[in-house]
Amino acid sequence: MTLQIGDAAPDFTLPGDDGEIALSALKGRPVVLYFYPKDDTSGCTKEAQDFTALAAEFAAAGATVVGVSKDSAASHAKFRAKYGLAPRLGSDKDSDVIERYGAWVQKSMYGRTYMGVDRSTFLIDAQGKLAQIWRKVKVPGHAAAVLAALKSL
Repeated sequence: MTLQIGDAAPDFTLPGDDGEIALSALKGRPVVLYFYPKDDTSGCTKEAQDFTALAAEFAAAGATVVGVSKDSAASHAKFRAKYGLAPRLGSDKDSDVIERYGAWVQKSMYGRTYMGVDRSTFLIDAQGKLAQIWRKVKVPGHAAAVLAALKSL
């Protein structure tokens, strides 16, 4: 089953770089949940930096921004510290949450197929419903597009 706008966002609890992250604990305010492939790689770093550059505006709109990848919480802590990143980062080593959000997909590179994280973002409203979904995200301008969608809630 593919998630659709209006569906309840699947709840989760993940270890984070700064403690446990539970979606249920964030209910009552909007959440930007983004899935990315790997800490400290060019596209993932740029995406996190773009969300960081707009952190004050996301906060002013009442939103919490959470990034999720398969990297460990320790890797996330190093990644955040290295670049001064604002988003909280959750570790989904078993891909459970990534799979429930439909972001674990078959990819191909140089004729080889493999499973990996599809760069995806979900805007969850204060009631815990999916308000917007972006799949196959292209990083340039994405954080600004998410902020605009948040402001239109």
